[in-house]
Amino acid sequence: MRSIHVVTHPEASHHVEGVVGGWHDSDLTPGGLRDAAAIARALRAEVPEGAEVGLVSSDLQRTRRTAQEIGQLLGVEPAWDPRLREKSYGEAEGRPQEWLDKRFVPPPATGDRMGHDEGIEGAETRAVFAARIYAAMEEILSRPYEHQIIVTHGFALTFVVASWIGMPPESLGHVNLRAPSGSITHLREDDFFHNRQLVRLGDTRHLAR
Repeated sequence: MRSIHVVTHPEASHHVEGVVGGWHDSDLTPGGLRDAAAIARALRAEVPEGAEVGLVSSDLQRTRRTAQEIGQLLGVEPAWDPRLREKSYGEAEGRPQEWLDKRFVPPPATGDRMGHDEGIEGAETRAVFAARIYAAMEEILSRPYEHQIIVTHGFALTFVVASWIGMPPESLGHVNLRAPSGSITHLREDDFFHNRQLVRLGDTRHLAR
């Protein structure tokens, strides 16, 4: 049985400052650090003692700090993969959310949604974003771990899960799986049929509210 635990980083400074995230390198807030410790404890309870674990994370500060909390408790050294970053919002990153809202061009209801850049210079299209997440997942899944932990971002989680269940990239134009900050999504593949399951999406029961 193969299990993959996908973590979305908890509260970061860009959340409370009202600025655009993306590749803006915000760090966890004090509350986010507490939640990262809670995530680590929840994963320690799920992953059997002595199991060989792979831990890979986006290389931005907010995901690095989350992965470091997890790695310390599980005794695993994180690997950093920039392909697991959130979608890039180009020149909007680090600017007030209102700045982006005034310039944002929503994708069309039909047509080329994958190639849409939302009217923001330097922003990634959905096609480019998905392609790099799929490439990261192909490498991650090639590693023979029974338990793998992936630390990433809210929007990126959609493409992590889509890659896991084998959705063709060209079918991703309308897909959006919403998971809260600080959540754990559990993916599993059985050893007999090799069916891939989405066991839990965006679970936050481990967080104290």
